[in-house]
Amino acid sequence: MTLHDLYLLSPYVATAGMGILVVLLDLVTPRKSLLAAVAVLGVLVAGALTLVQLLDMGGILGGPGLPNLVSDGGVLAGSLSVDRFALFFNFLILAALGLVVLASTDYLRRMPGHQGEYLGLLLFSATGMMMLSAATELITIYIALELTTLPLAALAAFLLTGRSTEAGMKYLIIGAISSAVMLYGMALVFGFTGSTSLEGIAASFRVPAQQDVPFGSYAMLAGVALMLAGFGFKIAAAPFQMWVPDVYEGAPVPVVAFLSVASKAAGFAVLLRVFYTGFLDYDVDWGALLAILAAASMTVGNLAALGQSNIRRLLGYSTIAHAGYILVGVAAVAGVAYSPGAGPAFTTFGPSSVLFYLAAYLAANLTAFIAIIAISNRIESDRISDYAGLVRRSPFLAITLALALVALIGVPPTSIFIAKLYVFTAAVKSGLAWLALAGVINSVISAYYYIRIVRVMFLDAPPSAERIPVPVPSRVALAVVAIATVAIGVAPGLLLTAAEGAVKALAGVAR
Repeated sequence: MTLHDLYLLSPYVATAGMGILVVLLDLVTPRKSLLAAVAVLGVLVAGALTLVQLLDMGGILGGPGLPNLVSDGGVLAGSLSVDRFALFFNFLILAALGLVVLASTDYLRRMPGHQGEYLGLLLFSATGMMMLSAATELITIYIALELTTLPLAALAAFLLTGRSTEAGMKYLIIGAISSAVMLYGMALVFGFTGSTSLEGIAASFRVPAQQDVPFGSYAMLAGVALMLAGFGFKIAAAPFQMWVPDVYEGAPVPVVAFLSVASKAAGFAVLLRVFYTGFLDYDVDWGALLAILAAASMTVGNLAALGQSNIRRLLGYSTIAHAGYILVGVAAVAGVAYSPGAGPAFTTFGPSSVLFYLAAYLAANLTAFIAIIAISNRIESDRISDYAGLVRRSPFLAITLALALVALIGVPPTSIFIAKLYVFTAAVKSGLAWLALAGVINSVISAYYYIRIVRVMFLDAPPSAERIPVPVPSRVALAVVAIATVAIGVAPGLLLTAAEGAVKALAGVAR
């Protein structure tokens, strides 16, 4: 490994190194409050190194400059691509990590003696997610997925209660099954193409094959389908969503918050990279399959959420629905990319809508979960009925949670409104107007269960007059994401430009 390789790996090394430091520091210091500070410092260091790499490319928002930073022949050659696409997700995942750590400071009292392990596992999982967005080789993708998943399984069971243990076991077992399915699919793809690199897989499709079979071979078709099933688990899309409600109900709330946004972002990052780099050059109509998955996810998530009385289970089904909305953008990628008889074509509109939606969803969903963390710390309940009269007990929490719920519907001028408008427009432009219509209908359905929570908080009588205090770190984190939720909706230009630049790097307009 060369020094240049270490420079390319520096954000990942910094995040993992701070995870190790937090665990070791926990063994020697009685001042546990230092651990969260060190974890936040790790986020800042990794973010600064990511910014240095972005500046090294010659532009912050995708302007003229290097398309990516490549290995100079070291061990990273062909395994990782440090481009604007990867750096976009580095910033996204680090932002989620830092905000969740801040919101966890008061929650950590439920984990006496295990704060170091908790924060360390968060940092390790974030390292896997960041590597996942940069991976360009199947073995690297698999290793990064496992580095992402295994710490999250341990974190889900961290409270050591019955429900928490059940959540951890379900996530671990179903995650292991999905990883095995995906690994078998990767083996089939390698067997057919003779390569584990995405570029090598793409090159193999340029060789004439059996034209009446998708991908030229039934084995290759099975391999791609199995890989798609594995990715479906990571992004919580139907019909691979069975783990979501129980894990969201039983796992620690900060872990659920991190899982709901960062893990989903990493899953979509690898899905886009694999699709664009490895399979875009094959003349297969992806749009129909992905559109069906998107419609199924939206419908299953929203209909199942209607009858929920537990706010965490409700948001679990909500995240399935939002996976469907984001898949609309992925289906739009496929719909434009495939042109029967003319082969694939490049477009940035669909994938950039996916990146924009992920950032907007991070802001809105973290606003909801950080508020829920502060509330659950005091009322010790996740039942929606126990949120009655919250506005009288904590106006700040009630208003910010209401803002998040309204944003998740897609009401202007919030971030999700612009995001949904973006992905639905991409679907219409790619010939999937029916899918955009399905998304609009599902958005209307979702308004019922989101507004029901707002009604309970503002109109019902509170069960207690006791005030609900908000610790300063949680208040700061909540204020940041709440402001971002509105700011992205009011002034989306900066984020749109960043997403567009990231997608150009991914697809290699210089390719």
